[in-house]
Amino acid sequence: MKLYYAPQACSMASHIILRELQLPFEAIRVDNRSKRTADGQDFLGINPKGYVAALQLDNGEVLTEGPAILQYLADLKPESGLAAPNGTWQRVRLQETLNFITTEIHGPLGYLFNSAFDEPAQKVFRQKLAKRLALLEQTLERQDYLQGSQFGIADAYLFTVLRWTALFAIELANWPALVRFQARVEQRPAVRDALAVELA
Repeated sequence: MKLYYAPQACSMASHIILRELQLPFEAIRVDNRSKRTADGQDFLGINPKGYVAALQLDNGEVLTEGPAILQYLADLKPESGLAAPNGTWQRVRLQETLNFITTEIHGPLGYLFNSAFDEPAQKVFRQKLAKRLALLEQTLERQDYLQGSQFGIADAYLFTVLRWTALFAIELANWPALVRFQARVEQRPAVRDALAVELA
């Protein structure tokens, strides 16, 4: 498999899970501006959407969209417990959580990267984000991870996008359970290994 990633973009969640599962893969860096890969390819030829993550399977198929990639990877090794089995109520709850992260955390943070949004618009995104972080705070005050006591794919995704808060002077210290969560996840060997590659 080949994972097309940009450093510290949302593709880092897929990078972490590939390492958690100890699956063989090649990490190929993408320049988000030029849309060229580190090995000289036109990334738009791989993923016409133009953004990471993209996972190219050994049969040539390309899977995009982080939550889909994360679930696909977890299902390759269901014994890992990184995702509840398909068809279970717990899996539906996991999909609910992934969708929440996508729309309510990733989305508003992503808009803050866009300088086309003026200050009043950015203020709206920040206010919405604060309310959503407060909801996550309530969950993570009760349990170590989003789905309970075990680390899973939703945690890798949340960890990845919460790292962006520092870029916009959003103080996670306002949500102590989120700070503890970030520190807890960062101690995982797979996370440290993914960060070492992406920060190099």
